[in-house]
Amino acid sequence: MDKDFALIYETYKTDLYRFILSMTQNEDLALDILQDTMLKAAESLGKFRGECTLKTYLCTIARNEYRSYLKANRNPPLPLHELEEPAAPDDVAQQAEDHDLSMRIHCLLHRLDEPYKEVFQLRVFAELRFAEIGKIFGKTENWAGVTFFRAKKKLLAMLEEEDAK
Repeated sequence: MDKDFALIYETYKTDLYRFILSMTQNEDLALDILQDTMLKAAESLGKFRGECTLKTYLCTIARNEYRSYLKANRNPPLPLHELEEPAAPDDVAQQAEDHDLSMRIHCLLHRLDEPYKEVFQLRVFAELRFAEIGKIFGKTENWAGVTFFRAKKKLLAMLEEEDAK
């Protein structure tokens, strides 16, 4: 790996991993897709035209790699919460409450239709700007912002509906 790509890898690996993990809910699979993404990026870096940020370009490759994985493997990976036991927290009550809410939101997120689900993930987990998200979808920055806020509104409504039960 040349020095330029090593710098790209070090700069983006953490954000990219978090984005992939948000989609896969499986640490091992996220690492595999991260490696595949970086390999594909290294091979195609000469084709990068700079029409979006490098982070957006890498997230697009990662998303496509995950979609390819899903097509090739009909059995989805187990979610993280089914694989790991939580660490002992300092404040058990607060940690449990935060974890429960986080799990509820994550489960509800996976019930959202596309493109709401993916736009929400790109904004929250990959921390992309609306302009970057719009470019990934071939849409405008405004479209990405509206879609994100609609996704957020749907998630909040789903949470309220669950609380009412």
